[in-house]
Amino acid sequence: MDPVTGTTASFGSSPAPDCTGCGSSEFDPDGYCSTCGELGPERDRFEADLGAAYLITDRGLLHARNEDSVAAAVVEGAVPDRPAATVIAVCDGVSTSEDPQAASGAAVRAGLDACLSALASELPAEECAMAGLTAAAAAVKAVGSPDGKSPSCTYVSAIVQFDGDGDGATVTVANVGDSRAYWLRPQDSQRLTVDDSLAQAMVDNGLLDAETAMDGPHAHVLTRWLGADSEHQWSPHCVQTLRTSEPGVLLLCTDGLWNYLPEAAALSRFTDTLPALPAARALVEHALGAGGKDNITVALVPVPSRTATGDTQ
Repeated sequence: MDPVTGTTASFGSSPAPDCTGCGSSEFDPDGYCSTCGELGPERDRFEADLGAAYLITDRGLLHARNEDSVAAAVVEGAVPDRPAATVIAVCDGVSTSEDPQAASGAAVRAGLDACLSALASELPAEECAMAGLTAAAAAVKAVGSPDGKSPSCTYVSAIVQFDGDGDGATVTVANVGDSRAYWLRPQDSQRLTVDDSLAQAMVDNGLLDAETAMDGPHAHVLTRWLGADSEHQWSPHCVQTLRTSEPGVLLLCTDGLWNYLPEAAALSRFTDTLPALPAARALVEHALGAGGKDNITVALVPVPSRTATGDTQ
């Protein structure tokens, strides 16, 4: 499999632009230049239609900047209009860390590239997913500085390998933190990832039910993340595989979306009734209409698929 042949798109994989007032590259958590106080360049919204993947990331209504990042690649197959695979990485910068957008940007680019290289070497999908996760973690640690600055982020990726006939697919996901992957269908929709969060730990230990845990004050406290200050190894469930011969839509998203639509069945109402790109836009608009308190990132991969158009904006 050739990782070069195909179409790619990314948002946040490059360092943030320098301050237009003084040229500094350091910004405070609200997006203002640490040197002169000028509001930094915005990274408000990005859309990409790759045909086999549809990406949207939006700053939301309350955050001063977009600290989410997303990258995707569609690998062309031997048969026209039938991609061999689609690879996506989505990361949410941890706002309480310094330069979270640098962490998320480094992670999606490194994770995507490593997954593609591993696929080209014809490694099993689970090993490809772990290669991406390992590379993303190393990239985020490298963003840190000797003075103790430790940017951090969540990570979720997906490798969708399409069958030769174009009807089915094998979906392999990897995650650290609380960015999620869902498999959406008119029936039997499901979440594929398990959050690395205090809320999930409370549910797993039988202390609270899921609804109560998510309503609690520590619902979004992470137990694992990518960053130089992360002390925990991957969880046993960090890689999951789904084999499907039925039509459906894979969704990767940050908590800026699932805060408002945590259940797979509620999410599937959008993808069941709309084509992929309008569905992605409708999901983002729903989150904005519900408050838009966080950055919002949505990536959709339909099965069966079609080839890339390469449209971005």
